[in-house]
Amino acid sequence: MLSPSASGARSTPRIARGRSALRAYLSLTKTRIIEQLLVVTVPAMFLAGRRGEAGQLPSLWLLVATLAGGAIAAASAHALNCVVDADIDAKMKRTQARPLAQHQVPRSHALAFGLVLGVLSALWLGFTTNWLAAWLSVAAIAFYVLVYTLLLKRRTSQNIVWGGAAGCMPVVIGWAAVTGRVDWPAAVMFGVIFFWTPPHFWALAMRYRDDYAAAGVPMLPVVATPVQVSRRIVAYSWLMALWSLLLVPVTSWVYAVVAVLAGGWFVAMAHRLHTAVKAGEPARPMRLFHLSNTYLCGLFITVAVDAALGLPALGWPF
Repeated sequence: MLSPSASGARSTPRIARGRSALRAYLSLTKTRIIEQLLVVTVPAMFLAGRRGEAGQLPSLWLLVATLAGGAIAAASAHALNCVVDADIDAKMKRTQARPLAQHQVPRSHALAFGLVLGVLSALWLGFTTNWLAAWLSVAAIAFYVLVYTLLLKRRTSQNIVWGGAAGCMPVVIGWAAVTGRVDWPAAVMFGVIFFWTPPHFWALAMRYRDDYAAAGVPMLPVVATPVQVSRRIVAYSWLMALWSLLLVPVTSWVYAVVAVLAGGWFVAMAHRLHTAVKAGEPARPMRLFHLSNTYLCGLFITVAVDAALGLPALGWPF
């Protein structure tokens, strides 16, 4: 008979392997990105509830159910993305520590993991919210994996422009979970994230240009000059800032003030990046990348606060 100490010694490696496997599967889901997706979902749900027929904020249960389903859907998409991009991830310094690049998880297991999460998210949203939200989550997963990852990412420098549409879906799913339909304010919030994505991601890609070049991924900074990239960043920044103002008619002066100031700040920083690039000075694109995260979170938190305050909407000027 083994002594307690010997038995404990044998079980310790198994526990360590179990923890390592759990961390690897969790890493497949890219939890940090999921957090950002959920930040935009709650404000969309708040606005949908406040400006809907009932004129009330959604219940805590609906919020929790939608966030849980959205998180599982995003985890599914990210896991499947890791399966497809395993070869690219192994070549890039920024991603070579991911589980599949390190062979910590078999690709077949990761594929099954991602598919099961996708089915689970659809069923969860369907039974706890409504089936429109569920089908929208399925569409988001399919678009991210099939259109962006498989079709666009390795073929065109416009990959992140159109492929980024999948990352805009949480606001639409949140709105649908509350109202059972998709109204124009949801489309406006979708557009804000759509126009935000290129400046956000191209700034990151400028910093990791050599990584993408080594992996053969034609991100815009790989195939275009720095001036061309920064010029497009400025253009999309203006589109994003102006588009965000379309939400003013269904919000109060609180959102209007923040949208104008925050949008102006972002545009100014984009111009600052472009000016530095044209002058051949150190551009520091990661400053804009981090600013983009702050901008998006701040803008959508303002949407939530605005809805929670319940102030009169400014309405259309005509």
